Amino acid sequence: MPTTTFVINGRKVQVDAEVDTPLLWIIREQLKLTGTKFGCGIAQCGSCTVHVEGNAVRSCQISLADVAEKSVTTIEGLSANAEHPLQIAWIAEQVPQCGYCQSGQIMQAAALLKSNPRPTRQQIIDGMDGNICRCGTYPRIVRAIERAMKGV
Repeated sequence: MPTTTFVINGRKVQVDAEVDTPLLWIIREQLKLTGTKFGCGIAQCGSCTVHVEGNAVRSCQISLADVAEKSVTTIEGLSANAEHPLQIAWIAEQVPQCGYCQSGQIMQAAALLKSNPRPTRQQIIDGMDGNICRCGTYPRIVRAIERAMKGV
C-alpha cells in the first residue's frame, strides 16, 4: 500500500492507504479526528468541510492523492483551545441544535472570513450556501458569523 505524506492541523503525517481513498475516511478512520462528519458522501451537504491549503473543500470528494504534501486543517485544528472567534460566536448565538453539521459550518465560515473579513449579510448567505443544517439554524449561523467578524 502506498504511503502519502501531508500536514494535518500543523502535524506532518504519513498515511498508508490507496491514493484514491477519500480524505474524509483518512481523517476519521486512520487519524481518529472525528469532528469532521460524514453527511452525504457526494459533496452536497458540507458536513465534511475541511481546509486544504486554506480553502474550504468537501473531504468526502477529495482523495488522499489530492492532499499529498499539502496542509489540511480540520475543526480540531482550527483552535487548540476552542477560542477561535467563530467557535466563541457559535456558543454565544446558541447555533447548534443537533450539532451534526456544525464543524462543517464553522470550517466553511472560517474560509469565508479569511477570504472576506467583512462580508455583507448577503455575502455570508451566499458564502454558506451548500452547507446544509437539517435543524434549520441558518439565522443563528448568520448572526454568529456577523458576531465573529466584529471580534465577538
